[in-house]
Amino acid sequence: MRFAQIEVGAVIDGGRRQVTEKEMIEFARRYDPQWYHTDPERARRSRWQGLIASGWLTCSIAMELLVRNLLADSESIGSPGIERLKWPTPLRPGDEVELRVEVLRSSVTRSGALGVVRWRWVLQTQAGTTVLDCIATSLFELQASEA
Repeated sequence: MRFAQIEVGAVIDGGRRQVTEKEMIEFARRYDPQWYHTDPERARRSRWQGLIASGWLTCSIAMELLVRNLLADSESIGSPGIERLKWPTPLRPGDEVELRVEVLRSSVTRSGALGVVRWRWVLQTQAGTTVLDCIATSLFELQASEA
């Protein structure tokens, strides 16, 4: 999706995919090795009643879907950051997640060199449960003719 195609108010389908226990454990062992992400048996006996994904894996899945389905072949050059990040409900093994992206603001810098998009990403499971809710800003490098 090109910057010029991004319209304020649009709600964009960011794609979907299933999450496996194996990827949850592999990610957690490397980046977030807390027992409720890595030990299915101990997690089953805990308040979580089963394994839960690291919130950072949940963010990574949202980013993967965003890149594959919206940012591929765009002028995207990065992000200055996330304004808000929430994990209202844990992501579980076997969940199928779907990304919805709402465009909150879109503008061009005074120089005309960059497009700036502020958007809300919501990642939900097949049951409609929200596992990620964030507001992010993305930058797009523009040609003079696009500004």
